[in-house]
This record gives sequence, C-alpha cells and structure tokens, in this order.
Amino acid sequence: MRILAIETSCDETGIAILETKGVFDAQDGTAEIKVLADIILSQAQLHAEFGGVFPALARREHAKNILPIIVAALKSAGLHDVLQQPRVTTTEETQKLSEILAKEPDLLLEFFATILSLRTPAIDAIAVTSGPGLEPALWVGINTAQALGFLWNVPVIPVNHMEGHIMASLLVTQKEQDGKKVFTLSVPRYPALALLISGGHTELVLMPSPDTYQILGQTRDDAVGEAFDKVARILGLGYPGGPEISKLAETAPHAEKPPYPLPRPMLHSKDYDFSFSGLKTAVLYTVKKISPHELTNSVKASIAKEFEDSATEVLLTKTLAATEEYGVREIILGGGVSANKKIRAAFREAITEKFPDTTLFIPDHALSTDNGLMIGIAGLLRASKNNGAPSTNIRAQGTMRL
Repeated sequence: MRILAIETSCDETGIAILETKGVFDAQDGTAEIKVLADIILSQAQLHAEFGGVFPALARREHAKNILPIIVAALKSAGLHDVLQQPRVTTTEETQKLSEILAKEPDLLLEFFATILSLRTPAIDAIAVTSGPGLEPALWVGINTAQALGFLWNVPVIPVNHMEGHIMASLLVTQKEQDGKKVFTLSVPRYPALALLISGGHTELVLMPSPDTYQILGQTRDDAVGEAFDKVARILGLGYPGGPEISKLAETAPHAEKPPYPLPRPMLHSKDYDFSFSGLKTAVLYTVKKISPHELTNSVKASIAKEFEDSATEVLLTKTLAATEEYGVREIILGGGVSANKKIRAAFREAITEKFPDTTLFIPDHALSTDNGLMIGIAGLLRASKNNGAPSTNIRAQGTMRL
C-alpha cells in the first residue's frame, strides 16, 4: 500500500509518502515501511517575533507552501509525471473542487495550475491530520487532502495528531533500501502508557489494549511546551523556547541547593492532571525580584535549570505513579518536548531503576516534532482496519481527543 500523508496542525507543513510491504496491522510488527518522501517546512522563524504561533500566519504559510511541498514529495518518491497536455476537468469536477477549496481561493488557482498538469500518481490513500491543533491551519491540510482525494479518486483518512506522535515513538529503524529510510513498527505489550508532551498538549494516556485510549490526566492550563516557550520569553531567550531553555540550563553553575527554588505544581495531587501556569508565573515573579544588572546569564541559567528540573520531576512522578497503579508494561514518550535531553535522561534512568521489566519508547529526535511520517503511519493503521473516511466530509477539530 502507498499513502500520501499531510500534517498542518501547527507551524510545520509536513508531507510524506510511505510504502508498505507485508501485512500492516497493530498486532504484526513485521511489515516494512519504506519512506519514499518525507519533507518538513517549519515556520518557527516567522513566528519568533510573536513568541508563539500566530494562527492566521500559520494558515497563510500552509496555503502558500503545501502544494509545492507535495510536488517535491512526488518527485522524491518517483511519482511525478507531467502530462503532455494538462487534464481538463468536467463542469461537475470544477464545481466540486471549487466547493472544497472555497475558503482558499489562491490555493484553488494553484491547484488547477499545478496538479492538473500531473498524471494521477500511484497513491492508494491520503492520510491527513484532522485534529487536535489550530483549526485554521488544520483546514488547509484537510481541504487539500479532500481535493486531491476527489481528483485522484482515492480515500482520505482522518488522523488524530496525538496518535501520530504515539506511532512515531514506536518506529524501529531498519536497513535503508535504495537510499530510502525503512522502518518497522514495534507492537506494544499492553497495558501501555503514553505521555504526550508538546507545545499544545500534556496528556497521560493509558492504552489497555490495541486502538483503545483512556486519558488519565491532562494539563489544566498551559501545556508543558507552552510553559517552556513562555519562560524562555521571560528570560529573554528565543523561540521555540524548549531548545533555548535546555541549552541554557546545561551551563548552570553547580549548586547543592537551587539558588532560585521553584514549585512542583500538583506533584502530590491524587490525580494525573498537570498544571504549568503557576510554575511559569513563579519564574516571572522570581525574575522581577532580581535587579536588571544582577540578572546575568549565570543567574538566568540557574533559573532555567530549576524550571526544567521542576517540569521534569512533575512529568516523571505522575508517569511512574500511573505505571505502578495500572501495571504498565510499556511507556511511550511522544511529542516535541520529548526531544528535551533532561527529560529523556530522567525517564531512562528512573524506569531502568524502578521498572526494569517495563520498556521505554522514545522517538528519534527527528521524529519528535510534527511531521508527515507519523501521520502516514497512523493512517496506514486506520486503512488496514478499513476505517477510511469519505473524502469530502472530514472536519477540523481543534480540541479532538484520543
């Protein structure tokens, strides 16, 4: 099976084309996944001046970039074949495409100018993120997928973005074929537990059996990635804040006790929810108490380290408690914040020491951020279970739950 995957939930336009050999099913990890194309265009620099993602700008950039990236992906996959004469659509086809892309007039014009000049590629299905995420950004990917699905007569499969992050963590790298990356998918031992941490999400999800998700806890306010971004802004660092905080924290001077102690929010609550807004505010108050000339890089580094330590301790403590309560056999760490070195090291050390029989899955750094590959994997699983959706009734759901 060959699938085109589209990811536009936030500020990365991710397009991937995957090909599978073997029976692809969550219960069978032998099927090979060959990555024919995997292209990501980040908007991070454009949003840096806002200190976070500006939805209208994200939507505009997705609409501008999505078709050129799809064409580039088709070329990379060897599926780009230009017709001698562009395809001429019927009146009904033109009307339908115009309806699908009605809110994207510039994208519609580019669609007719670009896609109609190509021979229909050998694609069996299209997977697209339908939520959660920024709805203006999601709609660009969804409408593009539905227009392509209609024109190419292939099913379009809606994918939950967070399920994509889980799938990315389960990928196992195999030997390359023809210069293309190849993966297999690990089959978790159940019950499994997923901690999904990103700029928009902090969720602790129990997976008692395949394709079954139970949210044990989630953030009550700021997501952990959002807190990293806001604290970075308080400390005068760049965007995105996660890598900046981590890099600065590594330079903090050694101290027996933190010179600027911060709280561990909800560490001892009797649930699995999280809260990071108060931690961010504590950093703000701490910085305000320090005179500008005393707020040196060394002081900022100490604050960054304490913030990172606090967030890590809360995430780890809640995850370990759920692991014990539910007899978890696999822990899956996913989402952009899973790239944080401190968090990775803390989880590896604690799980090896306290739960040696539990396996920890962490995504490759390149797969921790949003990408089309993870959406394609989740889409392949859905397609293998005949869960494809009609190509013109998918809606963006900004707050979609697993």
